[in-house]
Amino acid sequence: MREICVVTGSRAEYGLLSGLLQSIEKERDMRLQLVVTGMHLSPEFGLTYKEIEDDGLTIDARVETLLSSDTPVGIAKSMGLGTIGFADAFARLRPDLLVILGDRYEVFAAAQAALVMRLPVAHIAGGDVTEGAFDDALRHSITKMAHLHFVTNEISRRRVLQLGEDPDRVFNVGHLGLDRLDALPKMSRAALEKELPFKFREKNLLITFHPVTLDAQPSGVQFEELTRALEELGVDVGLIFTHPNADTEGRSLIHQLEEFTARHSNAAAFPSLGQRRYLSLMAQADAVVGNSSSGLYEAPSLHKPTVNIGDRQKGRLMAESVIGCPPDQEAIKNAILRAFETDCSAVINPYGSGGSAAKIIEILRAAPNFKSLLKKKFHDIDWTDV
Repeated sequence: MREICVVTGSRAEYGLLSGLLQSIEKERDMRLQLVVTGMHLSPEFGLTYKEIEDDGLTIDARVETLLSSDTPVGIAKSMGLGTIGFADAFARLRPDLLVILGDRYEVFAAAQAALVMRLPVAHIAGGDVTEGAFDDALRHSITKMAHLHFVTNEISRRRVLQLGEDPDRVFNVGHLGLDRLDALPKMSRAALEKELPFKFREKNLLITFHPVTLDAQPSGVQFEELTRALEELGVDVGLIFTHPNADTEGRSLIHQLEEFTARHSNAAAFPSLGQRRYLSLMAQADAVVGNSSSGLYEAPSLHKPTVNIGDRQKGRLMAESVIGCPPDQEAIKNAILRAFETDCSAVINPYGSGGSAAKIIEILRAAPNFKSLLKKKFHDIDWTDV
């Protein structure tokens, strides 16, 4: 029985991982160990660990990382707390393999602890580029601490190889988020209105705006440009917000969001919607707006246009349904109006069509003793072909 430990720290990340977690649980020769951290444990961000338990999963360890501060110093201290907490959790659970996804700082802390504890790491979604956030550097650093790589597209696979990873350990499995699109039954508009304190309008937008940790222009200023653009659309456009991540300036963005929704009857904000309601809202919305990766990953498969604001996601592979614009009031408004007129029925998602969890499970089944992965060699590229 091989112990597979998976770490999750945010609602979005858990949504992507959920299908894989269920698949690991069904394997006869694998046992899932689930470690929950970050925003999942915070009342401020919706205590989303309860959604994990509602899905029937057992939480094996909880690692507290969040401080009541979203300053750079606060985030740096949270990373330190995470490394300490993960070290204790891994020492107690003694997993055979750690599986982590993405680029958040709590995931980086888990990788740090695993590295010095000789715990092999499988990393999902390496090789992506997001130039507008320090997540970019964290993601590439995690790649160098990982031993198996499950990337989402061919371009990202090449980037991981460029970082010196062994081609035999890098697998293009597509994007996990697409697995759940078919697995989760969507709620009707009437059912959503019954569950949520929100009345759909003639047009409706699903909006998520996360902090931009590397931009010269503060996140709050950019969010103000967004809200001014939304005001120009009028009260006949429904505005459904999800809260930003617990990154630098995240709490100040939540405060701005709460002030905005309090003044506008056509707007509502939710700390967490859960997977089913979030994807159902996306299916019902006329466009996805903000700087969240879900507008790039899931929205194209639901044939919905995305207005991607600013540089936070700059560098990622994007479908033709993604409309980019700077964080400027007029540019955002024009991009939304363009989205309302965009037909996405024939859009092809560059991240595949699902089945990623099954591919990962098959690779893990075939892997030898995970400890044999610990020794890595830097794989040099044949520069004669470049």
